[in-house]
Order: sequence, then structure tokens, then C-alpha cells
Amino acid sequence: MLIYINENPLELNVGHKLYQLRDQHNSAADLLIVNGFPATSDLELKDGDHVVIIQRGQRPSAEELESLMMARHTPGVHKKIKCGRVGIAGAGGLGSHVAFALARVGVGQLNIADFDVVEPSNLNRQQYFVDQIGLPKVVALKENLQRINPAIKINIFQQKITPDNIANCFGDIDILVEAFDTAEQKAMLTNCFLRNFPEKILIAASGVAGYEPSNSIRTKKITDKFYLCGDGVTAAKPGCGLMAPRVGIAAHHQANTVLRLLLNESAE
Repeated sequence: MLIYINENPLELNVGHKLYQLRDQHNSAADLLIVNGFPATSDLELKDGDHVVIIQRGQRPSAEELESLMMARHTPGVHKKIKCGRVGIAGAGGLGSHVAFALARVGVGQLNIADFDVVEPSNLNRQQYFVDQIGLPKVVALKENLQRINPAIKINIFQQKITPDNIANCFGDIDILVEAFDTAEQKAMLTNCFLRNFPEKILIAASGVAGYEPSNSIRTKKITDKFYLCGDGVTAAKPGCGLMAPRVGIAAHHQANTVLRLLLNESAE
């Protein structure tokens, strides 16, 4: 029978046991994950099982780390999403959260564009740190993402997105996440991208400010190539600021939509 150990195929005889496999490959391992779930006792392996054997406290290589990070995934997921190429327009509250989520699930390539620098006020909702204040956001974000998952390819563009440079930044990706702040930027990107790249998918956001109920944020399919996440209403304005919880909810709607589309699932 064929099983996968740390995402590598291995032929075994029928009746092979989990602990027997551990003792053969790493007897010091103290965490065994079978088909995405930790095993607490010995069991007989079955054809097609995915087994991850981990020795806690041991730092793996970049290649090993990638497979171990994906140990909790549903079997078969990582092979599909590793081929994904995703663009993120904006590296603020939405964009930095989207990037963190996609790096952790193992999307193969991220193209990230933003012209801004990290400011103290960003730290209330964005994935940066005090010692990164003053750095270009794309530089700081790439640094943070590589600390999470050094196996993914990250292309950064420190520039303001305009109709003239959209193709340079995002021409080689499959799905683009819109993560801008202003309505004007959002409209520009949406119109230009959908017009110039009709075969690609855009996932935008609208209505993520304040502390309104979490469940008011939804994912809506506008067309086959355009999805919108948020409540569509709650914009940032005096008396209604941007805060980490709700921005993060909307960003993870966007990231989960990316994931579902890469897996050929319905995203609405």
C-alpha cells in the first residue's frame, strides 16, 4: 500500500502500524499526525494515509518545515495551493492579514504592492512590529512572512498602483486581492484589473470599519471573476475607525475565498 510520510510517498506492507513507522524513521519523534489530526495511540495504517512525524524542539530545514507546516491540512490540499499565484494590492490592515494567512497555508507565490511605510498608528490592526516603524511596508511584510514560511516565493513592489503598472505587478498571478483604503483606489483597481485581465479573479473588500457584529461581514459573488467581502456599508469616518478584529475578519474572508478558489470550491 502507498502512504505519505512528511508528504513523501512510501510503499508499505498491509498491516503496518503507526508506531512501527515512527521507530523506523525517527524514534525520538514525539508528535504523530495522521490525516491532519494528532494521533494519541498506535493504529494500523491504511492505503493513502498521510503521516507526519515530528520531533519537537528540532529545527527542520526549509523543505521539511514546509511539509510539517502543512501537516494539519486536509490531505491533498497543499499540492494544489502550492501552485497558487496570488497578488495583494495594499499591505495595510487587510493586505498584511491576507498575506499572513496565505503564507501559513502555503500558497506558492505572493506578489505584494504598496508604496507606504510602517507608522505607529498602523500597529493597532496591521501585522507589523514596533521595531519596523519607518520601514517600507512591503519590505517589513516580506521579512515577517519569510520568518513564517521561507519556502514561498514573495515578490514585492514598493510603488503606488496605477493603471500603468498593474500589469507589471500582477500580470503573472491568478487571483488578485484588493486591500486598499480609499474608495477611489478600490474603484481604479477594480475597473482596470477586470477590464485588462478578464481571465483572472479579483477579490475586493468594502465595509470593514468599526466594531459592528462579526456576522455582518459576508462574502458575495458579484460575477464569476469578482468577489466582494465586507458589509458593503461601514466605511472609516470620524467616530468610526479601523480596528483589528473586524479588519481581520474581512481579511480572512478574502484569504479563505482565495483558498477555496484555488481548491476549485464554491467561494460564496
